[in-house]
Amino acid sequence: MAPGHGELFRATIFHTPANPFRVEGALRAYADGALFVQHGRVSACGDYAHVRVLAPDAPCADLRGGVLLPGLVDAHVHFPQVRITGHLGLSLFDWLHQVALPEEARLADVAYATVLARQFVRALAESGTTTALAFGAHFIGATAALFDAAAVAGLRVVSGLCLSDRFLRPDLLGAPEDAYRASTELIRTYHGRRRLAYAVTPRFALSTSEAMLEVCQSLVREHRTVRVHSHLNESQAEVEELRRAFPWALDSLSVYERYGLTGPRAVYAHNVWPAERELDQMAADRTTVAHCPCSNMALGSGIFPLGRHVAAGVHCALGTDVGAGIGFGMLKEALQAYLLQRVGPHGRALTPAELLYLATRAGAEALGLEHEVGDFAFGKAADFVYVRPQPGSVFESVIRRAEGLDAVLAAVIAHAREDSIHEVRVEGTIVHPPPHDT
Repeated sequence: MAPGHGELFRATIFHTPANPFRVEGALRAYADGALFVQHGRVSACGDYAHVRVLAPDAPCADLRGGVLLPGLVDAHVHFPQVRITGHLGLSLFDWLHQVALPEEARLADVAYATVLARQFVRALAESGTTTALAFGAHFIGATAALFDAAAVAGLRVVSGLCLSDRFLRPDLLGAPEDAYRASTELIRTYHGRRRLAYAVTPRFALSTSEAMLEVCQSLVREHRTVRVHSHLNESQAEVEELRRAFPWALDSLSVYERYGLTGPRAVYAHNVWPAERELDQMAADRTTVAHCPCSNMALGSGIFPLGRHVAAGVHCALGTDVGAGIGFGMLKEALQAYLLQRVGPHGRALTPAELLYLATRAGAEALGLEHEVGDFAFGKAADFVYVRPQPGSVFESVIRRAEGLDAVLAAVIAHAREDSIHEVRVEGTIVHPPPHDT
């Protein structure tokens, strides 16, 4: 432990420094816990009595009555879709063409995009999300506005210019050579700056010609630390359309494979309708799937086969998929994942530890950030969320009556929403509420 006073935070604490789908006892839980933070990093986490001995002179923030969790990690969310959440009754393609794409076209106006970017990062922080893998806009100015807003807000955001040259409305399409130049400019400007990173972002295979996929391949080869972010097997209609668009492909994943867009830095949203070969290949090359339960249900896309993914060894995390999803809350998404898996064809009850992992460390692992964020291991960034029930609420009464720490964590996942997110920090610095709200 480094010298210096630092700051102590006393509360009930939960985190998962290991994968509970593979490791028994992965959950670390402390009824009367303490998190000791020095210079924005975790110096100790454990029972209060033990940590206090290690830091006898540190000032202590007494947060008992609430819960500290690692900063939540959203592994799939769309920046341009903030203002179109909540449309119901549409299938994927109908929603895309009637709702999403008209809104995304508005981001050609940089002034509009700049306001939207600020609203987007504020919504992330209000929901306890400290790290997000976000689809950017189809326009370089709008995507730059997102990176700038994230830098000002202090959040960790991985994003990239959304690339398409077919299938979508004409004002969202770009030539491959223009996509290459714009993406390269954004990578050089933002990748690795402060808490930002770049993701090469083909919208989905249907909207990207082979020439555009070659551009994506070139970008990944030239910039070895960038991520890849796209969609895969979201609906049966998409899978069928893809077979016609790429008649040579074995399956949907093989389109991305041909262009070197899979692997440990690649995250694909949905994968509701995978073939067995795809699961085996994703496990072999360590490609991540971002499960987005609210979006899948809202669009009627299907029930994500989590059990098949876990059995095959595919890494999974959680995403909100705003705006097809219904809001920014990752705890809400964890609850919906639980409910959806209970009624799936091979229904199982996800444990509170598994749900917390999916909403925190799993996303960090997906982004190659597991050595920086995702849990409270020594030396990691002090990114955390303080969840506290509103006085007199049902949530408060459930927490007080909970028998055992598993029940407390289950109650947090089931009940905590934005009004319970009292404080959010990144590297020990408050990012929510903003100073003018305090």
